[in-house]
Amino acid sequence: MSSTRDPAFDALLHPFADGALRWPAEGALFLRAREGAALHAVGARAFAATQPFKPEAERLERIGVELLDEDSLPERAFPLVLVLPPRQREEARALLAKACAACAPGGIVIAAVANDEGAKSREADLKQLAGALSVQSKHHCRTFWTRPDASFDAGLLAQWLKADAPRRVASEDVPGGGFLSRPGVFAWDRVDAASQLLAAHFPGDPGSSPGQVLHGRVADFGAGWGYLALQVLARCPRIASLDLYEADARALALADENLAGASVPVHCHWHDVERGVTERFDAIVCNPPFHALGRGERPDIGRAFIASAANALKPGGVLWLVANRHLPYEDALADGFASARIVAQQAGFKIVHAVKS
Repeated sequence: MSSTRDPAFDALLHPFADGALRWPAEGALFLRAREGAALHAVGARAFAATQPFKPEAERLERIGVELLDEDSLPERAFPLVLVLPPRQREEARALLAKACAACAPGGIVIAAVANDEGAKSREADLKQLAGALSVQSKHHCRTFWTRPDASFDAGLLAQWLKADAPRRVASEDVPGGGFLSRPGVFAWDRVDAASQLLAAHFPGDPGSSPGQVLHGRVADFGAGWGYLALQVLARCPRIASLDLYEADARALALADENLAGASVPVHCHWHDVERGVTERFDAIVCNPPFHALGRGERPDIGRAFIASAANALKPGGVLWLVANRHLPYEDALADGFASARIVAQQAGFKIVHAVKS
C-alpha cells in the first residue's frame, strides 16, 4: 500500500468516509485511479479503473483492480464514476466528459483537484457539463460531484470527448514536417528544448569515435511521443534496431505511430524504466523525467534511469543523456560508468556522454 501523502486522492474519497456519499454495491469506475490508504479506509468494493501511467497501473493490478482502455469505455454503465483530473485543460475536460458518458442514469460523477492545480476551473468545467454540483473542501483541495438527477449537456459532452484526441503537430525539426501528438503528454505541442539540444549532439557520422557513435541496438529511455527516436533514425545510419521505453501509455501509442515508417525494427515497451530492463543495448539515449504525477522535483527518478541504463548497456556501450544543469546526477554516473563527461552546457541544460566499462 502506498504511503505517500496524496491530498487530492484523500479529498476525493472523504465524502464516502464522512457519510455524505455511499459507495454503490454495483461497483464503480475510477478514472486515473491511484492506489492509496484512503481507498482502503473507505472499504471500497471491486471497481474498474483507468491509469495510463505504468507505475500506478502496476500498483492497482497488484490489489486486483481491473484496468480498462480509457478511450473505449462502456457508456452509461456505472452508478459511480470517480475522477482525478490532470492539470492539462483539454485532457482534463476530455476525462470529465468520459466520466459523464460512462455514468449510468441516476449515477454520480465525483472529482477532486488541489486548489493550486486548477480546482475551481475543473469544478466549473463539470458544472458546465452537468449543472448544479455539491462541493466540499478538504486537504487544500476541492471535491465536487453531480446530482443524481443531473442532465448532461449532450452537445458539450460530444465536443469535449474529442478535446484530447490525437492530432498532427507541425514542426520543421521533425522528419516529415510534423508528428502525431495529443494534449496531456509531455511537450505535446512542441519539441522539448532539452531533447532538441541532445539530438543536435548525436554523433551520427560513421567516422566518429567508436566510444561515441550511436550504432547497433539503440534504446530510448523515457521516449515520450518519439522525438529522440526519430532523430536517432534521421542522424545515425549505423543503428540496427530501436527500442522505446515509456511509462505513459498515451505517449507510447503516439510514438508507435510516429515511428511506423522506420527503416529498422522498432519495439515499443510500456514500462517503468526505474525497475530496470532485461534487454541489452549498444547505446541508450535519454531525457529522464524528474517529476512523477505531482509537481515536486524527483531527481531520484533520473538517478534510477541512469542506473538502469548502466545495467542495460553492453561493455563499451554509450549513454547520451540530457538533464537540467542543476540536477545531481554525477554520483549515479560515476557509479555506473567507466567514464562520463559533460559535452555541452547550454540554456540551463547539460549534455552527458558516458561509456560503460
